[in-house]
Amino acid sequence: MNLYWQIFYTFAKIGAFTIGGGYAMLPLVQKEVVEKKQWISAGDFIDMIAISQSVPGIWAVNIAIFTGYKIKKNAGSIVATLGAILPSFIIILLIAMFFRHFKDNEYIVKMFNAIRPAVVALIAVPVFTTAKSVGINRKTVIIPVASAFLIWFWGISPIYIVLAAATGGIFFKLKTKN
Repeated sequence: MNLYWQIFYTFAKIGAFTIGGGYAMLPLVQKEVVEKKQWISAGDFIDMIAISQSVPGIWAVNIAIFTGYKIKKNAGSIVATLGAILPSFIIILLIAMFFRHFKDNEYIVKMFNAIRPAVVALIAVPVFTTAKSVGINRKTVIIPVASAFLIWFWGISPIYIVLAAATGGIFFKLKTKN
């Protein structure tokens, strides 16, 4: 199979079968791109997650762009992005066309309510696998936990958390270098 088609098909499959957005896509992207296809390493994947979250745009599109570029440069980025976007676009278009006829149907409402816990689980899985991959342990778990609490309970902007973490990382590196 042509590599461009493989890239497109892989990201189209991820885009078509992921409910819940970018973070719900994480385990599928990791399984397909890192484990099955081995297009990128686990370390590169973690770096791509960090970069994809740091730059403007949709996380899933950013990860498709970076992965496609890593595999086949600019053309790979375009193919991966189209693969990630087209299924969602088509599904949303179909839902928009027909949903107003079914939005009050009790079975449809129950179906959407039942999907919500599954989406939470899909988001939780990559949190734990990523934490394991980056070496989060009993000593360092305080950093992500404290960050989550600062954002969730006190409403501190994630931008300040990232800036504080970057500054702390620089000072730590300078301190341990001497």
